[in-house]
Amino acid sequence: MAKKYIDVMDTTFRDGFQSVFGGRVLMDDFFPAVEAAKMAGITHFEFGGGARFQSLYFYLREDAFEMMDKFRKIVGPDANLQTLARGVNTVMLDTGSKELIDLHAKMFKKHGATTIRNFDALNDVENLKYSAERITHHGLKHEAVVTMMDLPPGCHGAHTVEFYEKTLRDILDSGLPYDSICFKDASGTSNPQKVFETIQMARKLLGDDTHIRLHTHETAGVSVAAYMAALEAGVDGIDMAASPVSGGTSQPDILTMLHATKGMNYDLGGLELGKILTYEKELQACLEDYFMPPEATMVSPIIPFSPMPGGALTANTQMMRDNGIMEKFPEVIAAMQEVVEKGGYGTSVTPVSQFYFQQALNNVMQGPWKAIAPGYGKMVLGYFGKTPVEPDPEIVKIASEQLKLEPTTEKALDLADADPAKSLESWINRLKDEDIEITEENIFIAAACQEKGIAFLKGEGELNVRKISEMKKDCEEGSSNMGSGNYTVVVDGQKFSVQVAEGDADIQVTAVNGESAAPAAAAPAAASGEGVDIKALLPGNVWKIVANPGQSVNEGDVIMILESMKMEIDVVAPKGGVIKSINVATNDKVVEGQVVAVLG
Repeated sequence: MAKKYIDVMDTTFRDGFQSVFGGRVLMDDFFPAVEAAKMAGITHFEFGGGARFQSLYFYLREDAFEMMDKFRKIVGPDANLQTLARGVNTVMLDTGSKELIDLHAKMFKKHGATTIRNFDALNDVENLKYSAERITHHGLKHEAVVTMMDLPPGCHGAHTVEFYEKTLRDILDSGLPYDSICFKDASGTSNPQKVFETIQMARKLLGDDTHIRLHTHETAGVSVAAYMAALEAGVDGIDMAASPVSGGTSQPDILTMLHATKGMNYDLGGLELGKILTYEKELQACLEDYFMPPEATMVSPIIPFSPMPGGALTANTQMMRDNGIMEKFPEVIAAMQEVVEKGGYGTSVTPVSQFYFQQALNNVMQGPWKAIAPGYGKMVLGYFGKTPVEPDPEIVKIASEQLKLEPTTEKALDLADADPAKSLESWINRLKDEDIEITEENIFIAAACQEKGIAFLKGEGELNVRKISEMKKDCEEGSSNMGSGNYTVVVDGQKFSVQVAEGDADIQVTAVNGESAAPAAAAPAAASGEGVDIKALLPGNVWKIVANPGQSVNEGDVIMILESMKMEIDVVAPKGGVIKSINVATNDKVVEGQVVAVLG
């Protein structure tokens, strides 16, 4: 009797990189491993989309479309190259207009994609309809997704087999086109018995001719058991990764699953141990200089209590390291359960997982519910679609008051389409203003990545890759010479933000409480009593300065916008008055509590 063929998608170069390195891997460093994977007989790859679209522009000074073209050239025309999309969000954290959703599908087809796996974190099928239509219109295969997770203990109301059956029936009843169905568990928390019953339910509902897949992560330690349960229930395809970006926060290793199914009636992609060993050896050589975050290699038994996807976990810890607040990570993870419970049980997968993390971070840094993260607040207010269950009414009220938005039941796509800022015309005009070449690729890059996309297109993108050789070099240089930049130092228990520059350049040292510690040639901050100090609530970067010195503002007016942990944080006037000084510049790094402006 012939073994059942199971399609294997290698997630190494998309989800593997995202789950382990926060997506920060340079294309020329990993392309030799792509060639090795091809030689090993792998023909189905996840190669882009998801957070691996934005991360290239945010951190790598690389063009995702160029990477996709080169990847396709390596693997040849017949490989199934798959990307990940988030329904109305496509590869953005915010919702897109119909024009942007169409442009996403068009550009990804142009640059080598075969299949787009398309999900909505709220399992709101309304958010899948239009994107599914445009994906198929442009000649791509559409893989429709039901997102999964286990709820924290004591939580009830969604994420049961019955809930997934309802979602699947909604997909079927909607008439949206699909070529395959995937059950996607980004946090890896779905227990194996639920996985078995879910796949069994789907097979019964869809029949034998529909290709059904399972995607999970090893973060909670049950991924192999979940895959074995899915295979027993009749799944047709599973996702795996190659070492050193397998296991831990990523997918199970290819070798691990070949061993787990040894002697059973499954043929995993026709793959052979020896060839996979050779491929993994090449991949390890390609990545040997990359800093491996310790949390990326670990199985965490507490993840089911606070479901955090592997792909988001390391991205967030990388950003916390960047901002000097990594010591807060355990508290943030512990705070997530309440955030998930009160937020309406959207699946913990981007962008909802990011909303959960941002709100948990705010609750830890600023006090419970003192500052509603914009994404989380808009989610509970209904701006991204319908949550699986109704959010906590008190949190909805707080979000409405803080964000000055009323709850809505309008479709997310209709809201996005009515926003002029999300039109192609808006972004074409922005490119003209910046004297950037107008191409469809550049329009989409700018729309998807906003200011960081514009910075990339102007040749001003940030390079932030953690390589061991560079870290050692920085440590060696730092032992004798502090480089230029922004630093936070502590003197007698008091924090200071220090700007350091080489040569005779002016520098400024500012106490985090706003008092000038060592006034230099730069204009000093206003003395106590002369104005109201406006401080940064979180560490991050100055994204945009809205108000200018001498300008009159009202209470609540936005003075500047900070970027922290993928959030845009408005810094607002605490009362009416006149801006006496702006103490920072665009792109400056700021620390928690630093005075960024003074209001008279």
